[in-house]
Amino acid sequence: MTTIASNLETVRKRIAAACLAAGRDPGEVRLLAVSKTFGPDAVAEAHAAGQTAFGENYIQEAVEKMAALTHLPLAWHCIGPIQSNKTRLVAQHFAWAHTVDRLKIAQRLSEQRPDGLPPLQVCIQINVDGGLTKSGVVPGEALALAHAVAKLPRVTLRGLMCIPEPAPDFVAACEVFMRAKALFDQMKADGLALDTLSMGMTSDLEAAIHAGSTLVRVGTAIFGGRTYAAA
Repeated sequence: MTTIASNLETVRKRIAAACLAAGRDPGEVRLLAVSKTFGPDAVAEAHAAGQTAFGENYIQEAVEKMAALTHLPLAWHCIGPIQSNKTRLVAQHFAWAHTVDRLKIAQRLSEQRPDGLPPLQVCIQINVDGGLTKSGVVPGEALALAHAVAKLPRVTLRGLMCIPEPAPDFVAACEVFMRAKALFDQMKADGLALDTLSMGMTSDLEAAIHAGSTLVRVGTAIFGGRTYAAA
């Protein structure tokens, strides 16, 4: 078994244990393998171990990686910031976009999604804890944005995504994630057909699952530590 395959097995066991502790069905939580900065070979290894959904932060890097892996049936999720000049690449190449935080970006994704592709699956990113350096719409404006996005053609609103600041402990992390879950439930009660709450990473996936996450985004625990190129 390769290191990546072994790591994937460990992460899946963590997810199952967290679901058991929260009284949830492990089938309710999907795993997104965050493959940013890792090459096509690492993605292919993960796919050989049964992983099909991959998250990428850097759009240009992701598109190049996709071109090298067209022979594999992979679902690519954009989980990094989407600037206006990158919306066309996202609309043309990704299956999901988790980081929509402005109507302008959603509109551009809608307009630029090719007719021959299924609708782009979209999550709205919320700045759940008010982090000054975090992207995301403030919670008080999220409902109006969600209703506006839900009306756009060629995109399908699936839910919410958040990346809170690191919490000091499990209880504190749960409290922040529960705010996102409360907003998610509010949106569903307001008539939006949502099914995805994208929250939780390597360090806090247990707290996120306890709070109701349906999709955890895990990179380091699968692929190892990252080495970034010097600026």
